[in-house]
Amino acid sequence: MRNLKLLRSGRSSALGGPGRPQGLSVRTDSGSLLLASQFSITEFEPRTGQVLSEVSLTADGFLPEDGSGAAVGLQDLPDQESVCLATAGGDVVLCNLNTKQLECVGSVDSGLTSMSWSPDEELVILTTGQETIIMMTKDFEPITEVGIHQDDFGEGKFITVGWGKKETQFHGSEGKQAAQRKIQEVQPAASWDDRRPRVSWRGDGQLFAVSAVCPQTGARKVRVWSRECVLQATSESINGLEQPLCWRPSGSVIASTQRHPNKHSVVFMEKNGLLHGDFTLPFSRDRAKVKELLWNSDSTVLAVWLEETTAGEDEQVNTHIQLWTVGNFHWYLKQSLDFGRDSQNAPVCVAWDPERPLRLHLVTGGWTSLTYDWGWSTERSAGPDATDNANVAVIDGDKILVSTFRQCVVPPPMCSFDLQLTSPVNQVTFLCQPQRTNQLAALSADGQVSVYGRDAAEPADKAAGGFRTVSRPLVLQKTFRLAVLQPEPLALRQLLWLKEDLFVGLMSGALPASSSLLLLRPDQDTLTARSQVEVSGVVVSMVHCSQTGTVALQLEDGQTRKLIWDCPDPAVEDWLDSGGCKISFPVSCVQTALCSIGGEEFVLGLTDRSHLYAGDTQLASNVSSFVVYVDFLLLTTHSHTCRCLQLSTLSVKGLQAALASDGGQNDETLRRVERGSRIVTVVPQDTRVILQMPRGNLETVHHRALVLAQLRTWLDSLRFREAFDSMRKLRINLNLIYDHNPQVFLENVEIFLTQLDSINHINLFLTELKEEDTSRTMYPRPDSRPGQPPPAAGRKKVDVVCDALRSRMEAMDPHKFCLSVLTAHVKKTVPELEIALQKVHELRVKPPAAAGAVSAEEALKYLLFLVNVNDLYEHSLGTYDFDLVLMVAEKSQKDPKEYLPFLNMLKSLEPNYQRFSIDKHLKRYRKALHHISKCGEERFPEALMLVKEQKLYSEALRLYPAGSAHCKALSLAYADHLMEQQQAEQAGLLLWRCGEPAGALQAFVSSCCWRDAICTAQQIPLQNDQLALLARELAEKLMEQRRYAEAALLLDQYAKDCEEAIAALITGAVWEEALRLIYMHNRQDITETNLKPALMEAFSTQTSFLEAQKATFTRHKTRLAVVRELKEKARLDMLDEDGPDCPDAELYSEASSVMTNSKYSHSNSRISSRSSKNRRKAERKKLSLKEGSPLEDRALLYALSEIISSVDKMREEVHSLLKALVLFQFDGQAEKLQLAYEEALQLMEAALTEVWQDGLQQSQAPVTGPNSTANSIMASFQQQKPAAAQQDAEILTPPKMRNGVKWKLAILK
Repeated sequence: MRNLKLLRSGRSSALGGPGRPQGLSVRTDSGSLLLASQFSITEFEPRTGQVLSEVSLTADGFLPEDGSGAAVGLQDLPDQESVCLATAGGDVVLCNLNTKQLECVGSVDSGLTSMSWSPDEELVILTTGQETIIMMTKDFEPITEVGIHQDDFGEGKFITVGWGKKETQFHGSEGKQAAQRKIQEVQPAASWDDRRPRVSWRGDGQLFAVSAVCPQTGARKVRVWSRECVLQATSESINGLEQPLCWRPSGSVIASTQRHPNKHSVVFMEKNGLLHGDFTLPFSRDRAKVKELLWNSDSTVLAVWLEETTAGEDEQVNTHIQLWTVGNFHWYLKQSLDFGRDSQNAPVCVAWDPERPLRLHLVTGGWTSLTYDWGWSTERSAGPDATDNANVAVIDGDKILVSTFRQCVVPPPMCSFDLQLTSPVNQVTFLCQPQRTNQLAALSADGQVSVYGRDAAEPADKAAGGFRTVSRPLVLQKTFRLAVLQPEPLALRQLLWLKEDLFVGLMSGALPASSSLLLLRPDQDTLTARSQVEVSGVVVSMVHCSQTGTVALQLEDGQTRKLIWDCPDPAVEDWLDSGGCKISFPVSCVQTALCSIGGEEFVLGLTDRSHLYAGDTQLASNVSSFVVYVDFLLLTTHSHTCRCLQLSTLSVKGLQAALASDGGQNDETLRRVERGSRIVTVVPQDTRVILQMPRGNLETVHHRALVLAQLRTWLDSLRFREAFDSMRKLRINLNLIYDHNPQVFLENVEIFLTQLDSINHINLFLTELKEEDTSRTMYPRPDSRPGQPPPAAGRKKVDVVCDALRSRMEAMDPHKFCLSVLTAHVKKTVPELEIALQKVHELRVKPPAAAGAVSAEEALKYLLFLVNVNDLYEHSLGTYDFDLVLMVAEKSQKDPKEYLPFLNMLKSLEPNYQRFSIDKHLKRYRKALHHISKCGEERFPEALMLVKEQKLYSEALRLYPAGSAHCKALSLAYADHLMEQQQAEQAGLLLWRCGEPAGALQAFVSSCCWRDAICTAQQIPLQNDQLALLARELAEKLMEQRRYAEAALLLDQYAKDCEEAIAALITGAVWEEALRLIYMHNRQDITETNLKPALMEAFSTQTSFLEAQKATFTRHKTRLAVVRELKEKARLDMLDEDGPDCPDAELYSEASSVMTNSKYSHSNSRISSRSSKNRRKAERKKLSLKEGSPLEDRALLYALSEIISSVDKMREEVHSLLKALVLFQFDGQAEKLQLAYEEALQLMEAALTEVWQDGLQQSQAPVTGPNSTANSIMASFQQQKPAAAQQDAEILTPPKMRNGVKWKLAILK
């Protein structure tokens, strides 16, 4: 749906060459034009009109001086820096324009009729006066010569398989009469046909076609030849085939023209010579003749050069050049250039530029050069509000095809309506004035401007025959004649409609490199230039911004200007940025638009090489199309994506970064589209983006960014209905209605319900509710602003919304919103099924009398739709309402034979036992226990069994009074359960409490609670000898647990065995308590027999232990110093060299350095860590003291810490032993023990600062500074480990010594 827009037109009329131009060629290296006449070859620059060189062809006799000669071919050969010319006399001349030397490289006696070079300029085809084809190399060495007219079809001859006769074959819609139809004789070529052969190459140079008049029939026939000059195919006999011939560069079809009895067509042939498509020229059969057909280099535009056959009063004929394009298998006439009847202004040579596909070169009979630069543009209305119909106008000859995409999407070549004009249309422009952007103006080839608008008298919606007019066509309101001198076609090359009474026209200026801006205002039926602004430079585009009213101009070199038009004296000034600097594009752009980025207005431009610029900043390099819509930039890329970016939230750099990124998972700005898609338009105040595919069909997409932006706008303005409908249609999660602004939603719940006004829609909203905040996860804001906090902190979102909607619906109309209220109950995080069922039951008991109210059956049926029928049946049973249960069961698929006996059995039971049975069936055991506790004595065994099965002892004890038989039975059962759970002490308390001292005594003995056991034994009571036995049993258990003092107390007070008690105290090293009992029972003999030997043994044991600990401590400390030294050396080596990328390299020691491998590595951690036992095992393996292990220094620190802790804990024990030794005059041993312990403590205290260095953790910090290298800093960072585990933290922390504990004896100093 694109039109051809004239960007630039150049005119040069100062050539004045001799004779009449006969050949035109474009030099690809310099862009200059080569013209051949019957006298000379002229090279000139089309932009300036300067003649660069001229070589005479008559001086050396290649052409006669009387001007009767003719040039039949002209070709620039850049590789040979020459120009090749073929004359009708048969000479092939090579001309060097630098030296102006001519060389005849070949001559044909019969003369030449045409010359055609292959696209790669390796071969040349010459057709001679004897109807032969000569193929030569680029060095003009003959390859072959064959006759044009061949009797054979060619190598591609069709094969007849012989399936039946023609009379019996299927002939389609023509019927069997086609078989009897006689073949019409082919008419000879038209009288104006020059009878010369036409040669055209395919774009890849592998085939060429020759159109020549057949000697037998006098009609033209096309033959296709290979690169080796071997005939491939011959066209069928085509009646009325004419002389033009041009093979489409892409290679698909060969174009020619054909006269039909009732029309004149451009026809297309395949390489096998068969016709394949056509389109009709807008002329009657004998009105015009087609001189040439010319494809542009990218095969997108077909130029048709026509000349009318009927002469005027001055015996002159009109000449036209038409530009045709194809889309969706329809051919559009995009531009029509009318050159009038003056033969001096009529083109005699036409050629497309080989480098610029949309540049057309013309040379007239009066030696005037015209150059037209075209560009693709989509003419769309630019209204930002909902009054704009998203119009797109497509030029098709004298028609304008208008599609209004707001109402419907019509695939081209169809349209919403078409506007018929009297002459071909050259340009369409929509009114830029807000609220009136649906009006358009058309500039036609006859220089008239036709204005179309809405018919105010026509009704808004006109219905006829049951059909409604969706899109009303525009009507012609006014036709203006341009009061502007137009020396050549399309002198007014661009038109911009700013206001209803103001047009801006663009023309070429007085100087070659200048332009004139005409501000045209209506004056009756004429558009008159009221003011004119000269621009120093060639303006190639004008663009207007409807929001700001700015008009931007772009020059051919990329410079941008601003037109000040809304003032008495219009002017043009430079485009400046916020800093006052000039802004321009680096290169010229074919599409421009105005937008605001970060509050500053920019001109966006897209080049023909897909580069998108914002001023002089390149935003992207793979853009195929773009459009600015209000605050959004939409563009398609060659990577088959469509991006939509909100400009107000981005800067230019942010826009660059966004276009360079690939987008995240929930990136709303990006979506995939079909390959080759282009943006046609965006429907204002809507979410639709219209895309056109390469083949021409349209697709409508709802870009997620536009959708979400529009949804946020609707939600902010409380337009919940529009937002809900769009979200439901476009599959947007409905949670966004609440998550966008929870506070506003909760404050406007009634508006939400009123606007939706549909029970189904409200239910849909409720059923889609979930706890996820979609405004943060699925649809994050593009401006990265935080979402609105939930109003009810601590409560779940689903519960808040359900409660808010339910309360509001119940207040508005509980009968109307009955189903939605049920949905709100069921949808809560803990479904309130009982309440929902109760509401259904109320509907059944008291049916509502309101009209349209929901019945109980309908409500229950809907509830069954929301909830599983079995769950609903069980919840209804849990209400203990059998009517409700039957109502649910009847709606379910349950067999009455299954549930009716069960329900009848329940109805026959006593109420409390009935509820117990229901709760037990529903596995609500706590409720069942509560109900059965009220059933009396006869049901207690069932209650006790339930308590035992479900272990509900605590709940049961609270339900039965203390001291009752039931409570005692429960306590006994609970005690048995606790004994099984190895909680004998608590079992003993229960048994003691409920009057079972014997059982309690057994429980206390097993748990070694000797005080409670003695109490219960005396409560029983036990005899003295039994009590003594009990005391001895308990003492043995206590001694096994190293509780010697408590065991001695039992033996002394209850077993009455002082000797055993003293022995227990001596065994436990409780020296002072042992002395007390010795003297209390007057057993000083035990002092000599037991106490003193035990003291000496304890002295020996403690001394040996201290010596061993000191030796171990010294050995570990020495090894730790060695390990640290080796580790530091290895770390420095790794920093200086590129060591391995190992984060634990600093842990390696001598046997496992950074550069070597050790079997003691972290592979040990592969041990499964599924259980705490395995984890502890793995930790122990890590802390191995074996030399060379990776964590040897950690293991040494751990071992040293353990030694210090164990020695420090001996302070009280050593103090008690010292006192006992001194008491019994073992001063020597006491002094030795005190000295040994003091030395051990001093050794360890002095080693604390050495072993646990203050800089241990700091050594792991990154190494930086002036002496650091990139490798050292990187390795230092790699060595940093994450936060240490708790065990590592304890190892790296020095143990604390209890220096405040007094243990020394001053008498031993």
